[in-house]
Amino acid sequence: MRTMPPEEDRAPSERIAKVIARAGLCSRREAESWIAAGRVAVNGEVVASPARNVTAGDRVTVDGRPLPSRERTRLFLYHKPRGLLTSHADPGGRPTIFNALPRGLPRLISVGRLDVNTEGLLLLTNDGALARVLELPATAWLRRYRVRAHGRVTPVELERLSAGITIAGIRYGPIEATLERPQGSNVWLNFAIREGKNREVKNVLGHLGLKVNRLIRVAFGPFQLGELPAGAIVEVKTRPLREAIGERIATLAGADFSGPIEAREVSSGPGASRAPRGRDEDKRQRSRGDGARSGKPELARRKKRHGWRRRRGARSERR
Repeated sequence: MRTMPPEEDRAPSERIAKVIARAGLCSRREAESWIAAGRVAVNGEVVASPARNVTAGDRVTVDGRPLPSRERTRLFLYHKPRGLLTSHADPGGRPTIFNALPRGLPRLISVGRLDVNTEGLLLLTNDGALARVLELPATAWLRRYRVRAHGRVTPVELERLSAGITIAGIRYGPIEATLERPQGSNVWLNFAIREGKNREVKNVLGHLGLKVNRLIRVAFGPFQLGELPAGAIVEVKTRPLREAIGERIATLAGADFSGPIEAREVSSGPGASRAPRGRDEDKRQRSRGDGARSGKPELARRKKRHGWRRRRGARSERR
């Protein structure tokens, strides 16, 4: 009789779609469609179902090419301009956000989508599994918008949205909506939702008799648009990223914050991000601390140095 090896001795396995997504080729949902189309093979055998589990010892290929080595989980904040599709390609030839990004970035996946005429904060990541977890309604991250709409609405009508609303058979959860100010025949509103159903803001406000003519996402969970210019992209550093998403989300996504970052040459321009650092430089940065915690600002260091020189000169004169 053959005995099964102890649980701790078995090689860890994961669903193949999750492995492909984590490699940054696509989202988990797209990976499942690739499998259904016969584009994915394991150890030379075409996979028929996304229910297939694989281990690190299996050789996974897509269209005959092996998966790229996995990079560290990374996240970017992008200020999406109006007029761009949130898509890698459009059959009609319309411009997409990925055509507009600077060269040299890793292959990125959007966390959810923004409509073509919606602008503002869009999260991009090289980790498809993380994108999937952040999109889930169960994650319940608050999405905040500034909205300009034609028409009039009262604070009382907006307050009723806090209990949720059903429109044309679709249930929308609790909504935080406040009146910011009127502007001619328009009003500016602050709008916050957690589910992010398709065209939710426009549908809900349309039900109240308002026609949305400008929609700007200013926050997604703990990440803020801030003063990021339209078309610009900036990377969230590893330590702040890990702290922002928390252990629960990181575990669900299987995020890897210790892997390498492949060096790439990033094009310059107003929308360009900083060039990725190599592993050695990352170690030096971690030893100093990330972001604003890493030492004193340059201006403060200069003042301190110049002040020390003045005090030393004064002591010399007294002698």
